[in-house]
This record gives sequence, C-alpha cells and structure tokens, in this order.
Amino acid sequence: MVDGGEPSRIVAVDSAIDARKSVLHTLDNSSLSGFHWKAMITSGMGFFTDAYDLFIIGVVLAILTPLWHLGNFEISLVGSTSLIAAALGSMIFGRLADFVGRRSIYGFTLLVLAAGALASALAPNVVWLIIFRFILGLGIGGDYPLSATLMSEYANRRDRGKLVTMVFAMQGVGLILGPLVAIALLLAGLDHDLTWRIMLALGAVPALATFYLRRQIAETPRFALMMQGDLEAAAATVGRVTGQNGHAHNGAGSSLWTQPSAQNTQSEPAKSKKRSWLPLLWRAPYLRWLIGTAGSWLLLDIAYYGTTISSPLVLKALNAHSSLLLNMVYTLLIFLVAAFPGYILAALTIDRLGRRWIQCVGFAMMALAYGLLAIFPALTQLTVPFLLVYGVSYFFTEFGPNVTTFVYPAEIFPVMVRSTAHGIAAALGKVGAFIGALIFPFLLSSFHLPGVMTFTAIISVAGLVLTLLTLPEPSGRSLEEISGEYKLVESEALSSSASSSPLLTERVAVGEPLAR
Repeated sequence: MVDGGEPSRIVAVDSAIDARKSVLHTLDNSSLSGFHWKAMITSGMGFFTDAYDLFIIGVVLAILTPLWHLGNFEISLVGSTSLIAAALGSMIFGRLADFVGRRSIYGFTLLVLAAGALASALAPNVVWLIIFRFILGLGIGGDYPLSATLMSEYANRRDRGKLVTMVFAMQGVGLILGPLVAIALLLAGLDHDLTWRIMLALGAVPALATFYLRRQIAETPRFALMMQGDLEAAAATVGRVTGQNGHAHNGAGSSLWTQPSAQNTQSEPAKSKKRSWLPLLWRAPYLRWLIGTAGSWLLLDIAYYGTTISSPLVLKALNAHSSLLLNMVYTLLIFLVAAFPGYILAALTIDRLGRRWIQCVGFAMMALAYGLLAIFPALTQLTVPFLLVYGVSYFFTEFGPNVTTFVYPAEIFPVMVRSTAHGIAAALGKVGAFIGALIFPFLLSSFHLPGVMTFTAIISVAGLVLTLLTLPEPSGRSLEEISGEYKLVESEALSSSASSSPLLTERVAVGEPLAR
C-alpha cells in the first residue's frame, strides 16, 4: 500500500534527477574558461616531469656506464624500474581516487615523484639508484589516472578531447627539455659525476612548483554530484567554471582553487561504509573496453618506451663513432621536428577526427615506418634516411596512440570506476614500457636495429587490430551518455528497492552518496 506522501516523494525524486542532469548539461555545453586552461597546465606539469625523468635516465645511463662499470642487466634494470613502479602507482592512486575523491589525493603524487627524483640524484651506487627510481615511478604512475580523470570531469563536451590531450602533450615539452638540459650540461664541461646528479635532481623542480596549486583545486562536479550526492557543491563549482553565477569573469578563473564551503559534506561519506563498484568493470561493455584500452596501451608502450629510453643506444648503434653530445642533438631534432608537432596536431584535431580514427592511423603508420626500417636494413646504416623514417614513427606515435590511449579511459567508463579503470589501463601501459625498456638493450645487441624494428612493427599491427575490435568512438558525447551512468544509477535504485523499502530508491535518486 502506498501512503499519501508517495506522489510528492516521486515528484521530488524526478525533480532531483532533472537538477542533476541540468548541472552536468550546463558544464558539458559551456565555453572554455580561464579555469580550464589553468587546470590543464597544472595537471600537465606532472606529465612534463614524467617525460623528462623517463627520458633523462637514458642519458644518465650513458654517463654512468663507464663511471660505475655497469653491465647490460644493470642498465636494463635502472632504465625499467621506475616503469614497473609506475604500474603499481597507477593502480594504487587510481583506486584511491574513486574511493575517497579526486581532490583528496590530487597533488600528493607530485610529492612522491619529487622525493624520488631528489633521492635518485643523491644515490651512492646502482642499488640505491634502483630503489629511488622505484619511488619516483610510484609518483609518475599515480599522476596518470588523477590528471586524466580530473581534466575530463571538468571539461566541456566540445573541447574535452583537446583539453585532456593538452594535459598529456606537456609530455612533449619534457621530451624537448630533456635533451636541451643534457646538451647544456655536457657543453658546460662539468664533472660527469656531478652532471648526471644535476640531470636527475632537476626533475623535482616542476613537481614541487605546482604542488600548492593542485591542493587548492575543488572536487570535480561529477564526483561531488554522482558519488557524494552534493548537488549544492557541484552546482556552485559548475557556476564558477562557466561564470553563470555570481562569480563570473575573475571568479571563473580563480575561485575554484579554494574548496567551496558546501563541499564540507564530502567528509560525511567517509564516515559510512563505502560500497565497492569494482565488479562493474567485469560487466559488458566495460570489460571489452578495459581490454581495449589496457591492451592497446600495453602494446604501444612496449614499442614507444623501448625506443625512447633506449634512444641513445639506438643512435649509438646507428653510428658507433658519434659522441654522446651529437646523439643528444639528433634526439632533440627528432622530438622537436617530429614528436612535438604530433602532440599539437592531435590536440587540434582529436575532437573532430575522433579518438578511434587517430589511434588506428597512428598504429598503422608506426607499423609502416618500423617495417620499412626492418625490410630495408640499408636504411639503418644511413644517418639522414634513418632519422627521417624514425622521425615519422615518432610523429604518428604522438599523433596517434600515445595520446589516445591516455584520453580513452578518462572518457568511456562511469564515474564510480573511471579513475580505477584509467589506473588499470595506465598500469598495463607501464608494464609494456617496462618490457620494452628491459628487452630493447638485449634486442639491439643480439639482433641489431633491423631486428628491433621488425619487433616494433609487429607490436604496432597488434595494437591496430585490438583497437578495431574493442573500442568505441566517444567524441561529441557527454561522459554520462558514453558510459551510461544514469542507467546504472536507475538500475541500482530499482534493484535496491526490490529488497528494501521504497525510501531507498528515493535516497539514491535524490542524491545521497552512491558510495554508501
């Protein structure tokens, strides 16, 4: 029997659902604001540091090998330790971000990263260097799901791909700065033992410089609304982003960097037992998408990180008599002429061409470039032709899967598992990076450049096939439309009401935290 207050409660539920959709609709259809750009730069500094730290270790190893008399195994372990640690960091911080909120841990990844970078610079021997690089990797890995998820949940629908891509494109700046720093320090004529320590210590600077800004950012409207049930805080935050409340103009760009008072309610869910939404990832279509995002990232990073971290070795194999300084110049040219323009073109076109198209074309062109170097071994003996073809592979890596594998998992999964899913995908990517960094020195010494290029071409073809079979196209749609979040919430409410009181349906729909 339905009591007399039931119709009014149904009206309240419908009204609350409409209010929730209205808040996110306003965010999705807003224009770019000063906050969007500030958030992009603040998030991107982690990837700037990531690229610098992961690249510079190749130069450091070239210096340390004669100083510390390193063997192939030690070289491979130093180059790859931070990558396997990054896989662990992605899983840990990604899961935490879905459990306690994005804002609660956003920024702490930078502290871990900076501590690892500074400690690495002070390492007395190879064992301690490996340990400190592991700590560095934890921070690098944690930054992947946090920065991607936060930017996607703040972005509008029309520019979401561009904003998330530009966060990741800061990696291109790090790839350019790494060789520049190496060239400057090598030209300075400093003692080599001091040179490599300065190279590693500089990786902590951008991380520490942006820590404060990250700690000031508010919780994303989507997490506040869908997981904390805080409609008031979510609406206030969206109003500041879009300038549609009393905080237009200057407020839209600055006031979000202090936590709104309405979000004090975010501590309330922490007092309750939180439900795990992890089994959601094993349902269709999310399992297929997880296999697609994680698998394609794994395959990409085997090829990409293997060649990038081993680039000094690759260039040394090309010309055994070239100096370390000359190889740094070659590396800088590749990054500056090929890689960085690829990031920029991807950012400018991803919302128009689509994620799936760019990822497929990128994998295909990588396979073609690597395949040419494998089929025509003479190219690997000629500096200019080799650098041209090698540069093409870098361009289509950036204007391709290196960008889209980062963007995809930040868009296609529901808010309750979005950061977890991104963490899993990034972790598999870093496992691929670990494999690439670990085996490439051995492949180079055993099969030389043609053998390495054959291996990377096969990996790229596998990435293309997996993308075609598993991944959707999310361009132009809201995050809730892509992932079907509203249907999930409705299904949860209906299933709960079947075994409990009708009031439970009302509590979930009106906006009480889904985490309860």
